[in-house]
Amino acid sequence: MKALYITSVEPYSGKTALCLALGKQMQQDGYRIGYLKPMSTLPWRSPTGVLADEDAMFVQSMLGLETDLAALCPVVVTPSSLRERLKGIVHDDPLQKIEQAAEAGGKGKDAMLVEGGASLREGYAMGLSNLRVAERLGAPAIVLVKYRGEMQLVDDAYTARFRLGEQLHGVILNRVPDEAAEYVGEYARPYLEENGIHVLGSMPSVPRLSALSVGELLDLLDAQVLTKYVDPNALVEAFSVGAMTADVALSRFRRQTNKAVITGGDRTDIQLAALETSTVVLILTGNLHPSPLIIQQAESLNVPILLVKDNTMETTERIDRAYGKTRLGQPEKLETFIQLLAANVDIKAIYAAINLV
Repeated sequence: MKALYITSVEPYSGKTALCLALGKQMQQDGYRIGYLKPMSTLPWRSPTGVLADEDAMFVQSMLGLETDLAALCPVVVTPSSLRERLKGIVHDDPLQKIEQAAEAGGKGKDAMLVEGGASLREGYAMGLSNLRVAERLGAPAIVLVKYRGEMQLVDDAYTARFRLGEQLHGVILNRVPDEAAEYVGEYARPYLEENGIHVLGSMPSVPRLSALSVGELLDLLDAQVLTKYVDPNALVEAFSVGAMTADVALSRFRRQTNKAVITGGDRTDIQLAALETSTVVLILTGNLHPSPLIIQQAESLNVPILLVKDNTMETTERIDRAYGKTRLGQPEKLETFIQLLAANVDIKAIYAAINLV
């Protein structure tokens, strides 16, 4: 079985997105692809009652795979299963379950994409470190390194080599801002290559990839739509809280494009300022209905209004927890990521790692 192990230095670095985009690219190139997420630390129960991983199910669906949901993620760590493992109550070998799932999922496939731990620290308590799983599956590892700063980028790449050793095939630098592109190209990348760390690519930061869609906001906030028009696939790239005077708000709103404005339902002045600028959606808090004139104006501009029960602070906290952690469920976002991958990552070197020709 040809398998490629994909993990990241820290959570929310784009690991699931890379699995999905790489899988799509492989399918476009004519390869039959399997997918496996060996371990999940975020238990999720499917509508049919199966304990699984929601992200794994999402990738399975987007790639059109027919893998059994339970076999897609053979080890789902719950609080009780962790405690049983630590107490020595359970003696089964989770690695064996993973190996069996990989063999079953890889039958008839040209390659298996294995989505590893959310970070290089994950899995040790269960005996399922990234290195141990990758070694057992004989899978070369690719590590996503998210840009956090000049020195940290290099340190994180070294951390990947330290944790994975010879199992590391290479790193992909992700979410590199425009202002750091020169540093990465002239200093960090050559230095890492000279010191034996293969840099497979450097992907720029694209705000729309971390955007939340209006549909995701609807679900996240349990919101009520007050307008006739709503496009669930419309993307929100920035958020602004309207808790200032109307003049200050208007000045700030003009500097932000494709944004959502969060404000109280009784702040008519802020709502009007938002509608005068590039606003994708208006989120009104406190379960306070706006003036009928605001609804009429929003409908004339095709700007949906969402009404939520929480106050502004609670609403903002909910969004903060979700922002930057979204999936590539919108066709536009998925296509953008695939194009970024093709333009900035050495796909041939990835194929070569698992002997795909």
